[in-house]
Amino acid sequence: MDIKQYMNQLGRQARQASRVVAAADSGVKNRALLAMAASVDLHRDAILAANAKDLAAGEANGLDAALMDRLALDAKGIDGIIEALGQVAALADPVGAISDMNYRPSGIQVGKMRVPLGVIGIIYESRPNVTLEAASLCLKSGNAAILRGGSEAIHSNQALAVCIREGLKAAGLPETAVQVLETTDRAAVGELITMPEFVDVVVPRGGKGLIERIARDATVTVIKHLDGICHVYIDDAADADKAFAIALNAKTHRYGTCNTMETLLIAESRAEELLPRIADAMIEKGVELRGCPRTRQILVGVTDATDDDWATEYLAPILSIRVVAGLEQAMDHIAQYSSGHTESIVTESYTSGRRFLREVDSSSVMINASTRFADGFEYGLGAEIGISTDKIHARGPVGLEGLTSQKYIVLGDGHIRV
Repeated sequence: MDIKQYMNQLGRQARQASRVVAAADSGVKNRALLAMAASVDLHRDAILAANAKDLAAGEANGLDAALMDRLALDAKGIDGIIEALGQVAALADPVGAISDMNYRPSGIQVGKMRVPLGVIGIIYESRPNVTLEAASLCLKSGNAAILRGGSEAIHSNQALAVCIREGLKAAGLPETAVQVLETTDRAAVGELITMPEFVDVVVPRGGKGLIERIARDATVTVIKHLDGICHVYIDDAADADKAFAIALNAKTHRYGTCNTMETLLIAESRAEELLPRIADAMIEKGVELRGCPRTRQILVGVTDATDDDWATEYLAPILSIRVVAGLEQAMDHIAQYSSGHTESIVTESYTSGRRFLREVDSSSVMINASTRFADGFEYGLGAEIGISTDKIHARGPVGLEGLTSQKYIVLGDGHIRV
């Protein structure tokens, strides 16, 4: 296969399809999404069989536990994909929405209209459910999409691609509106991110190395989704039971996700009281603990935490713990080591909570809630392309609105400038 020729063909097809999708009304797009959901339901056995092939290959190739967890699909996962497609279909269509209309002194009206970005290239690893999430969000927001999943999920993604094509065809939309790459050749990524004539935006989801490479080499706009070094800070004024429940859930609900807590910060005034209870529960669930010197005074046998630990997204049952003097030092630690993803404070102090919300510079900042809530589904977006750690255009979970832009519109009645 000539990769350059193949990618140029996909790009041309996507560009042509993008005009059709941009002009499609909400009813047509929703019919496509619901038809995709019906196709996924119909092809359950084929999808699970394809996923089993990927899992077997992953195990044979020594894929780590976090990636295997992301790769796995089961009946519940299929149900989740179907539910997410239905939820995106039920969401309000952002395309064509007009806002901020105002009369100017000249008599013209000036406002903004929400419009699709065009063609979106999405590069992701492991999780096959992202294939349908990405397809649904791009389609509902009026965009064409080129999807490049990880080589470890090639069979799963191709099985899901069949459902996408069937859904598009059923609604009378071009099957090239969403194209899933059929090759695992890494050269395809290099082509995808350097085709500004065909691709308007690239969204990379995956490991830090992948995202850094794309941000460095791309000649099209990139919406970055960096790693999730997420923190929970237990404040002096924390409720003990809330602190315990939130810390345990933020770490152990799932290990291989970007919104999982990787570092627990706790105020010195509460450390001796709360750390033993939290540590016992973590250890019971198989979590390895690594701590600062003060943590190791309180918790015997805990491994020494290094600077590398504070800056690591484990995606595994490992937790670093640091005892801090209070809110100020907690925020200093977050400013130094956070990836800008999600941080949470556990506190009953209105003042501390408000300061944390205002001064912590991450895409999601929470009071008295698990970091695991940093998710497009939980935020009411239906699904998400990912969680952007950028500060321009889209930040946090990227749903429909994040996949659109705005253009100025002007309404006149024969007005001329004098």
